[in-house]
Amino acid sequence: MHKRRGIVTPRWRVAAVASTVAVAIAVPVAMAQASAEPPPEVSAQGAYLLDTGSNKELMAKDANTKRPMASTTKIMTALVVLETRGLDLNQQVTVKQEYRDYVTKAGASTADLQTGDKLTVNQLLYALMLPSGCDAAMALADTFGTGDTTAERTKSFISKMNAKAKDLGLANTNYDSFDGVSADSDNYSTPRDVAQLTRRAMDNATFDTVVKSVSTKQEAPAANGHTRYYSWDNTNQLLGSYQGAIGVKTGTTTPAGPCLVFAAKRGDKEVVGVVLNDADRYPDAKKMLDWTYDTTTEVKWRQLPKGAQRD
Repeated sequence: MHKRRGIVTPRWRVAAVASTVAVAIAVPVAMAQASAEPPPEVSAQGAYLLDTGSNKELMAKDANTKRPMASTTKIMTALVVLETRGLDLNQQVTVKQEYRDYVTKAGASTADLQTGDKLTVNQLLYALMLPSGCDAAMALADTFGTGDTTAERTKSFISKMNAKAKDLGLANTNYDSFDGVSADSDNYSTPRDVAQLTRRAMDNATFDTVVKSVSTKQEAPAANGHTRYYSWDNTNQLLGSYQGAIGVKTGTTTPAGPCLVFAAKRGDKEVVGVVLNDADRYPDAKKMLDWTYDTTTEVKWRQLPKGAQRD
C-alpha cells in the first residue's frame, strides 16, 4: 500500500499568464479562459496539463521530476504496437500459460486471459488498457519483440519502448518493463513527458477508440474449441463520470502511488492531463479540467462492478 504524502503548495508554471491588458489580448481565447483564475492546487507530487491542439503547456507542478508511473507505462506499450510497420490488428495471438503465471507471481492486474485462447491484437489492446491487464501487456511484448524465447522477446520489446521514447524526445523517460511492474525501480518518466507521449498516442485512431471505452465485451476462440466471452471495465473512473472525458490510463504501485493520465474534449478544445503519486487523482483531475474549461462540473463518480480490476 502506498502512503499518502503531505499536501504542499505547488510550484505552478502557467503558460499564457497575462500581466498586462496588451499581453492578454495577444493570448488565444482558449488559453486566456484557462488562465483567468489561478490554477488549482492539487495533491499530486507531479502534475501537468497540455493543450493538445496548440501543444501548449497550461499548468505544471514539478513537471520535469522523474517519478515511477506504474501502469501508465502501458500507453507506450500500446503505442509501440500501434506504430509497428505492417501491423495487422486482426492477427491472432495464442495466450500462453507464462502470461498467467507472470501476473500471479507479480500480483499484477490482469485481464484474466485464459491459456490457449486466441485473441486478436486489437482485443489485446482493450485487455491492456481497460482492465490494465499485465498478462495482455506480456502477450503483446512477446508477440512484437524479437528473439528465440519469451524472455528475449519481451526484453527486446522494452528496448523498442526506450527507442520510441528517444525518437519522441522524451529525455527524462526510461522503461525497464512492458507494464510498469518494475523490479529495479528503473521505470520512470515525468508529467511533461507522459503528456507528450499521450498526445502522440491520441493521434492514433485505434488508441483513441480503445481508451475512451468505458467497457467492452469480446469473444475469442477458446482452447477447447468453444467460444470464450470476455468482459472488461475501464479502471479509469473519470470516463462515464466527467462530461467530455475521453481517456486515458490509470496506474497504481507502492512506489508510484496512484497515477492518472486523462484526456477530455469540449467543443474544439482537447487537453491531456497527468497526475503522478496523487491520492486524490480523480478530484484533482476534475479540478484541472474545470479550470481549463472555466466551469464547475457536477460529477457522480462511476463505480466499477464488483470483481472488476482496480488500478
